[in-house]
Amino acid sequence: MTRGNLAKAYLEIHEAMPNKGAGASLGASKGSIAFQFNPNELTVKKAAKWNSEPARGSKKAAPPEFQGPEPGKLSLEMFFDATDTMNDSVVKAVKALFECCAPTDHSMGKNKPVPPLVVFHWGALDFFPSYITSVTAKYTLFTPEGTPVRATCTVDLQEMPSLTAKQNPTSGSLTARRTHVLLEGETLAAVAYAEYGDPAMWRPLAEANNIDDPQRLIPGRTVLLPSADELLAG
Repeated sequence: MTRGNLAKAYLEIHEAMPNKGAGASLGASKGSIAFQFNPNELTVKKAAKWNSEPARGSKKAAPPEFQGPEPGKLSLEMFFDATDTMNDSVVKAVKALFECCAPTDHSMGKNKPVPPLVVFHWGALDFFPSYITSVTAKYTLFTPEGTPVRATCTVDLQEMPSLTAKQNPTSGSLTARRTHVLLEGETLAAVAYAEYGDPAMWRPLAEANNIDDPQRLIPGRTVLLPSADELLAG
């Protein structure tokens, strides 16, 4: 039996694009936070909301009414250790997680402050777009100068329900936004041809994802794929 390559878990960070009214959609990738060690366990919760009203004048309970699904929740731990180098890499990793609870510079510039969205990836697991509700860091080892070199972070995430955008104003049909993970050596022109049938669509695709240099794409980056109408309208 041939062993496959070890898949490393990571949190991909995305710019959050505020929706009209409430919520946000995945924007351009802002990089990722890699797990130094893959998690030993994950806690995932998905629930449905039902409402039960008392049945007056009856010995039996009234049938419950379905109210809708509740956002999914994911809880995980990230362990960081720099005892081999004794540098500040643990401090930087924890800081990057804390920054996911604060508005991004881009959103502040747009006067719509909102923290980034994140997506947890690990092998075949590809979870829902989420926002981080809390990060708890426990430092357990320090250098003589007081620099933390070992930490365990508990990260709680909650699903950001996706919205669908109207693709055709006349038909009113709805399509969900799609994404594509870039492969090694893949170009935006190839992605545009596969998705829209026109390699020239790479330019508006780059603008939609805030990609300044299409010649320097990072393998593993998630590219947002709006509809062709959205791209051309933008």
